[in-house]
Order: sequence, then C-alpha cells, then structure tokens
Amino acid sequence: MPHDTAKTRLTSQRGELVAQLAELGASETGDLGGEVDFGEGFADAAAATAERTELLGIIDALVKRLAEVDAALARITEGTYGRCANCGREIGAARLEHRPESVHCIDCKAANAAV
Repeated sequence: MPHDTAKTRLTSQRGELVAQLAELGASETGDLGGEVDFGEGFADAAAATAERTELLGIIDALVKRLAEVDAALARITEGTYGRCANCGREIGAARLEHRPESVHCIDCKAANAAV
C-alpha cells in the first residue's frame, strides 16, 4: 500500500477512534470525563460496577488501538512504515491493506502467536 494511502486511512481511523472515545465520555488518553454517570443507588451498585468495568474495558481497547495507529503514523514519518519490527522484511501489501497499523509481517506475527 502506498504510504500516502496508508497515511490517509490511518488518519481516518484515528479520527474515528477519537470520536468513539468522546462518545463514551473519555479523552484520547482514556481518562473519563465528569459527565459519565453510572448511578449512585445502592441497589444498583453491582449493575453500576459491571457497567463501569465494561466501559473501562472498551475504552482501554480503543486507547490501545489509537496508540497503534499513532505509532504507524510515526513510522510513516520516520520512513520505516511497512517493515517488520522483528525481522526487518517488508510487510505484505494484503496485510497492510487489512490492518495498516501492523508492526509485524505475517510470519513473525504467527510465530509470536504460537509462543
């Protein structure tokens, strides 16, 4: 995938992730704003805790994905985008097309998953 195309897709993904975080009441760093209300009723304490735990899990996943996208954008700027961080070989175009923030080639990713 040409770097201009990757940069455009990654920038778009970044905007979507930031918007999703904002919809959940969180900043780009995952900090919750004061407007998030989980309810204060004692009878609903377990439900509120479960809801908060689920929300924090979703926010954590979005923040992690945002960091991956930011790292990919930095690699484009540095001129290292599209190279495997492990073996240094070129990451396949199909992999970058599917997941432009990829850090590893498919072989290294598969080897790491087996460990």
